[in-house]
Amino acid sequence: MKKIAITTTSFGKYDNEPLDLLRRNGFETVLNPYGRKLKKEEVFELCRDAVGVIAGTETLDADTLEKLTTVKVISRCGTGLDNVDLDIAKKLGIKVFNTPDAPTIAVAELTIGLILNLLRKINRMDFALRQDRWEKLMGNLLCGKNVGIIGFGRIGRKVAELLKHFGCKIKYYDTRIAVEGQDAERVELSELLKDSDIISIHVSTKEQIIGESEIKQIKKGAWMVNVSRGGVVDENALYHALKEGYLTGAAIDVFVQEPYTGPLKELGNVILTPHIGSYAKEARVKMEMDAVENLLKGLEVT
Repeated sequence: MKKIAITTTSFGKYDNEPLDLLRRNGFETVLNPYGRKLKKEEVFELCRDAVGVIAGTETLDADTLEKLTTVKVISRCGTGLDNVDLDIAKKLGIKVFNTPDAPTIAVAELTIGLILNLLRKINRMDFALRQDRWEKLMGNLLCGKNVGIIGFGRIGRKVAELLKHFGCKIKYYDTRIAVEGQDAERVELSELLKDSDIISIHVSTKEQIIGESEIKQIKKGAWMVNVSRGGVVDENALYHALKEGYLTGAAIDVFVQEPYTGPLKELGNVILTPHIGSYAKEARVKMEMDAVENLLKGLEVT
């Protein structure tokens, strides 16, 4: 029986159908036994002798792929492919897929939730009440705010669509695409930083976009949300901007090193979540089904 290795941690937890579909097509499935992101040597051990991999965010670099001589297809359960060496995969004849549509609404809804939480300080008052402190903190309206979206792909556009219902004015920055038919203005990054009350980041790269110099360009008192990739924002520069009150608040779902243990945990004006953008049950199940269907297509199973 041909083996499919599944590196993502929660696969099949909420619905058995993705695993059942693989088994009905004659595949043995081997799941991640650690309940966390795999280390490099663990990836090799789990995926050895597999014909296909349903991948999480583990690094599948040249060294790893060259050792996995039986793998024909990598089906990423998620959007980003920056953890896969695509050039080497192509050279080795390994087909690579992702599931860009499934997480879109889940990540966009999380973004809106984080923005509302930041503006109304919900988590801070919840914490105070649990400490027997009846504190009413004055918040801010989302209605009418200028929102700058960095990265205007599927998720960025969905965030813009949802924010329109709050009466927000949208500007976006994207180096790759100019989107027609969207009620949003495309601008340069410097203008977006200068004019936005709220900055929401939705890029697919791991390269730093917001460093110390960019933070200095941001409107004083603004809020920032990053649910895209760790490393896009300089965490140290962000820490100092929040601590010194230059930025009013931030919500961060992704980090350079995960699990995150850094100094942002010291601050009360930042919301930290453990990379949960796609963690809505309906979205997870769709991602898993899409990943299985992509895998079967890549293996030419009819």
